[in-house]
Amino acid sequence: MSTPVGPYTPIVRAGSWLICSGQLGLAPGADGTPVLVAGGPGPQLTRAVENATALLAGEGATLADVAKTTVFATDPADFPVVNVAYVAAFGDHRPARSMVAVSALPMGAAVEIELWAVADPG
Repeated sequence: MSTPVGPYTPIVRAGSWLICSGQLGLAPGADGTPVLVAGGPGPQLTRAVENATALLAGEGATLADVAKTTVFATDPADFPVVNVAYVAAFGDHRPARSMVAVSALPMGAAVEIELWAVADPG
């Protein structure tokens, strides 16, 4: 789901860098409007990474090209379940990562992920 929920561009190329704006666990609702997936932080992170993967693919990149991520979560107690979803998404690839507890996220999300990737232009 690449429709932004605010005034920003979902992915920007700066030379070899691809900067993927923070992605939420959004999927199209029954009427096509973006809604958070059910199930809390684990499923939301899984869907957010799927959304980011689609953005990267549009630029000819994959999760294997990701060099850095930042994960934002509204509850530090969710870090273990977020880690499980993160490892499931990235497999053996381990980009540098920051994980930050925040007081709130857009649309009431429990988790958000931002990605930086390096991929040859063109």
